[in-house]
Amino acid sequence: MAAPLQPTRVEVIGEELALVWSDGAESYLPLEKLRRYCPCASCGGEPDVLGRIERPQVSYGPRSFALRGFRFIGGYALQPTWDDGHDTGLYTFKLLRALDEHAAT
Repeated sequence: MAAPLQPTRVEVIGEELALVWSDGAESYLPLEKLRRYCPCASCGGEPDVLGRIERPQVSYGPRSFALRGFRFIGGYALQPTWDDGHDTGLYTFKLLRALDEHAAT
């Protein structure tokens, strides 16, 4: 069984989050794209009892796309803290890899 795909190195370079993956691939995700794809319930919505998801209206300010920091959550996700204080999004490694349109899946 292959080891799960995970980042071995993560850092901010300019306006991108750079990730080196355990399979040797590299991803460069624009910070604005990363924030706009925030998977938290406040940004992405959450399903009602029938499974319908209504995406909330999210407004962004000048500090919304600046990354203040991040931390790893277990062995499966990255939790960024944005300069406007937003920090509830858990980006699974699978989601981060999927956001890189140039990465092989």
